[in-house]
Amino acid sequence: MNTMAISAHHDDIELSCSGTLMKHVKSGDNVYMLVLSDSGYGPKNGNQIRSSRIAKKEGRLAASIIGANLIEFNIPTFEIRFTDDLNWMIYNEIVKYNIDTVYCHWYGDLHIDHYYAAKSSIMASRHVPNVLMFRSNFYMTPTEFRGNFFVDISDVIEDKMRVIACHESELARVLDSWKIFRENMDRIHGMMNGTEYCEVFEVVRYLVV
Repeated sequence: MNTMAISAHHDDIELSCSGTLMKHVKSGDNVYMLVLSDSGYGPKNGNQIRSSRIAKKEGRLAASIIGANLIEFNIPTFEIRFTDDLNWMIYNEIVKYNIDTVYCHWYGDLHIDHYYAAKSSIMASRHVPNVLMFRSNFYMTPTEFRGNFFVDISDVIEDKMRVIACHESELARVLDSWKIFRENMDRIHGMMNGTEYCEVFEVVRYLVV
């Protein structure tokens, strides 16, 4: 299998589906991580919160631990849009690597980059047989994330925490809250399925042959 996770920023994939990707790698699948933005950000006319250089350094370390091939588009953070140009850029990567499974952002996400990344990913992967969406933050939304596909990551949970820990700059900013939240949610989803830890996805489509 050739699997691709598509995210707006460095750290989204690590939080949401890095355990699942590591399971793919262990199964012998080819795994690709496509990050659309340069992932640096800060307020306009203010001090930068995270530089793109640091974000990329942390993201590349995380990808190496996962065992994934990293692809970076370098769109400025908060400037991802649902356009034909971006759709074709993603589509070309999917075709290039003969991708049969895509993991992408959930289209109900409040973050504008996540929302448009989801729309473009789903559009670009319209011919891919397996497409699943992940939720990469904990903000309350008008639309409910309907997680209905679970992956047991109990055997890689410690590696997943190592992968998340690569993003030191973000964890310092949020006082480790993202890491704590993700570990707790993976534990809860595991309990729901009779395992220790699970990652959860909402299915766009999934082909069983």
